Amino acid sequence: MSPEPGPRVTVVVATRNRWDDLRRSLPRHHPAPVVLVDNASDDATPQRVAEAFPDVRVIRLARNAGAVARNVGVAEVETPYVAFADDDSWWEPGALDRAADLLDANPQVGLIAARVLVGEPGVLEPVCAAMSESALETRPGEPGRRVLGFIACGAVVRRSAYLQAGGFDPVVFFAGEEERLALDLAAHGWALCYVPEVVARHVPSTARDVRARHVRVARNIMLTAVMRRPVREVLRTARRTARGRHGVRGLLAAVPRVPAALRARRPLPPDVEAARRLLDAAAS
Repeated sequence: MSPEPGPRVTVVVATRNRWDDLRRSLPRHHPAPVVLVDNASDDATPQRVAEAFPDVRVIRLARNAGAVARNVGVAEVETPYVAFADDDSWWEPGALDRAADLLDANPQVGLIAARVLVGEPGVLEPVCAAMSESALETRPGEPGRRVLGFIACGAVVRRSAYLQAGGFDPVVFFAGEEERLALDLAAHGWALCYVPEVVARHVPSTARDVRARHVRVARNIMLTAVMRRPVREVLRTARRTARGRHGVRGLLAAVPRVPAALRARRPLPPDVEAARRLLDAAAS
């Protein structure tokens, strides 16, 4: 008899002070292995997780690393694929096996962006609606429409592609951190595909500062443009961002981080920049 095949996907969860959400979401990841990276919680979250879920590997950080905490988790993973989840999200039964099958069959695909259903009723996340109508070319044989973005809690990534692209970065820190990684994956030649048959569920935590998140998203749109877009597109991004409800505050919040963004600046290859402009034009 041949040995049972090992898991192909590990779930990586980054968290901070969200025990109430984790005790509901962590059991739903079974049977996939789970690595939980704790962003310096001060509410005993890591201890509680270790006691209640001994099969979950818990990594405790000494400081809040934001989205970069996921890099720590990915570094510890041994499976070829990684599925990200938030402390208030999980994957539908069978979703990770399906994603792994598609990645096995499509070695040029670096990331699968899932359909994310929000809340108990399962309302389609608006970002997913936009990805389903992506203006990018859909190539024969690929598992879904090409995109240049994703939702972190609805992404299954090829570990080697993630490491090649550098993972998430400390400049944007958190909120809207996906765009820079998506652009860098494409810059390295990886395809990103939206596959609605792969489904994740997200029931947003009540422990959220929604207004602060909107400001951070606006900030990080600007910082990502500084890091990767031509100067003319940086200026256009600033104008578009300023027109948003929280845009001015987001631009002001970006200012202290601009020097770090400039140090990390690496303009996109022409084909990826052209694809990004095509999506900008479609969105406007």
